[in-house]
Amino acid sequence: MDYFLTEDQLMIQDLARQIAEEKVMPVRAELDEKEEFPRELMKHFAEADLFRLNIPEAYDGMGLGGFEHALAVEQVSRVCCGVACTYAASGLGAYPLLLFGSEDQKKKYLPQIAGGTLAAFALTESTAGSDAGGIQTRAVLEGDEYVLNGTKQWITNAGEADIYSVIALTDPSRGPRGASFFIVEKGDPGFSFGKREKKMGIRCSATGELIFNNCRLPADRLISKEGMGFIIAMRTFDKSRPGVGAQAVGLAQGALEAAADYARTRIQFGHPIISFQAIQHMLADMAASVEAARALVYAVARYIDSGAKDVSKVSAMAKLFPSDVAMKVTTDAVQIFGGSGYMRDYPVEKMMRDAKILQIYEGTNQIQRNVIGQELHKEFGRRGRKK
Repeated sequence: MDYFLTEDQLMIQDLARQIAEEKVMPVRAELDEKEEFPRELMKHFAEADLFRLNIPEAYDGMGLGGFEHALAVEQVSRVCCGVACTYAASGLGAYPLLLFGSEDQKKKYLPQIAGGTLAAFALTESTAGSDAGGIQTRAVLEGDEYVLNGTKQWITNAGEADIYSVIALTDPSRGPRGASFFIVEKGDPGFSFGKREKKMGIRCSATGELIFNNCRLPADRLISKEGMGFIIAMRTFDKSRPGVGAQAVGLAQGALEAAADYARTRIQFGHPIISFQAIQHMLADMAASVEAARALVYAVARYIDSGAKDVSKVSAMAKLFPSDVAMKVTTDAVQIFGGSGYMRDYPVEKMMRDAKILQIYEGTNQIQRNVIGQELHKEFGRRGRKK
């Protein structure tokens, strides 16, 4: 389907696909098996300027939007969702700075991120998952420094990133309104890393703990002002959730292609199984779902890039629907492969494991339904009052 991509967008898409096929595909199984962080691949991405896409030109970026970033994420995810997660998570870590950072903060950190220095976003704690208001990490102002204490859990790029956007409570008496965002650098005194998780999927992606033990930060590491933490977090997710949708679309596309190719070569009852109506119908449903998910992600990413303000509902949709599609399509791909699909010799086993996290991180799909439902309640409430 023609999505009317510009020449630049087609170039980004083709470049990301080429790197994914030439650099990522040969090592994806090994990285997954060894749970090895794809540091060398991130260098290839940086050399290809893929980290510059949605960083403004004033900070050594290309000045493009979330849509172009999604195009790149999709192509990498088609080959390996774990590698794509590592790449996309750096963009997530950059969003608080992009959206709310001071000019000095942007000048210092965004050129580094544009050049391939990895970033990370740190909200989740053992008491704060879907209930983001449950964070316990504290930040106390002492003179011209903030002192952080607490532990963050399940942070993507933990220990590998050099720049961290971290939310902490500056005024616990105000609840969620007492949270603030800070920039933490790897190597800051009192900042260390804990357990690195062993995961079902996206195994090459680093997921671990951030530990703050009297971690002292200059006061100018505060992003925006005190009390803005949850506004920054929600605005960040509004921007980033189509990126999760792009991961899902790419992963589902890869699984569809693998299943269709296998069905053409697998002979049963004297015929390739793709000639059987049962398999054709499965592939048809997979293809239709993937295309619908892609159309939604592209439309929402473009809408957000237009500067629209009312994006929470559609951003949640662009994460919810594609990630459910990815889970269904990868499961069906394993079914089409039959017993072979359950074996590590074939990529769909990994794809199915990778797909599950897309329904969980950056807000579970139950939370996305909450967001959509609440926005619909407001929308139809306003309509009712106008009658």
